[in-house]
Amino acid sequence: MTVVHPLSTGPVTVAAFYHFAALDDLASRREALLTVCRANGVRGTVLLASEGVNGTIAGTDDGIAAVLSHIRGFDGCDVLDAKMSFAEDMPFNRMKVRLKREIVTMGQADVDPAARVGRYVEPTDWNELVARDDVVLIDTRNDYEVDIGTFEGAVDPRTESFRDFPDWWARQGDAFAGKTVAMFCTGGIRCEKATSWLVGQGVEDVVHLKGGILKYLEEIPEAESRWQGECFVFDQRVAVGHGLEIGEHEMCHACRRPVSPDGMQHADFEQGVSCPACIATFTDADRERFRERHKQVLLAAERGQRHLAVE
Repeated sequence: MTVVHPLSTGPVTVAAFYHFAALDDLASRREALLTVCRANGVRGTVLLASEGVNGTIAGTDDGIAAVLSHIRGFDGCDVLDAKMSFAEDMPFNRMKVRLKREIVTMGQADVDPAARVGRYVEPTDWNELVARDDVVLIDTRNDYEVDIGTFEGAVDPRTESFRDFPDWWARQGDAFAGKTVAMFCTGGIRCEKATSWLVGQGVEDVVHLKGGILKYLEEIPEAESRWQGECFVFDQRVAVGHGLEIGEHEMCHACRRPVSPDGMQHADFEQGVSCPACIATFTDADRERFRERHKQVLLAAERGQRHLAVE
């Protein structure tokens, strides 16, 4: 059965959060968390694993507060922090709580961010640090995220998945010997694991941006910023800029990658069907399915509803 939801009628609060802590009884925690979220009209996705919790949710201020209060009641999660932003419309169609092996997948058994990580650097101290000659700045995000924005002078590993980072470091790490390794990602979670892994590999001086790019864009004025472009986010806002203002990119609903305004003018772009990045990935039969899906999305919008396919 096709499921649709009413379109949002006003701004909503968006909370992004993660915390590494040893969690047990995950199935019971999942059901209890889903109940709290649904009771408070909160939507989004939360991942639970034995290593902690990771999620982005949206709703009213009171609803978000109720959910975060519940999660802070988990063992070891009392100091969980959340980064708040806003969206004009509800950016999620439903509430999902998923049980996973890892809350961010790196695939390295000897990584424990609850036990060891690199040094945190506040956004206000970041510019001064990364301007130093003895610092190498590394973007730990995936290639398509880096393509729409990154910090001036950052090294781009061109990874398709966070799982690829250890292999990339094994090939390239010797080039950074003797330097302070400064790492950053969207909200901080990938850097928690990446710096933990590097410390375990014997890298002596590893730091990461506290709160990630989102906190930096929230706190640092554009006139003082070293950030260039937009930051990809994993919801229907697609990308944000300084002050966490919604950016100009849109989502390709075929490959789930961001498309720039120039990309939307390309001959290979068709709304809901294809973009220049994925035109060679799918078949004509795939695109016919995507066109039918997009047609249903538009029909739902005409009825004042949102189709699940837009999530």
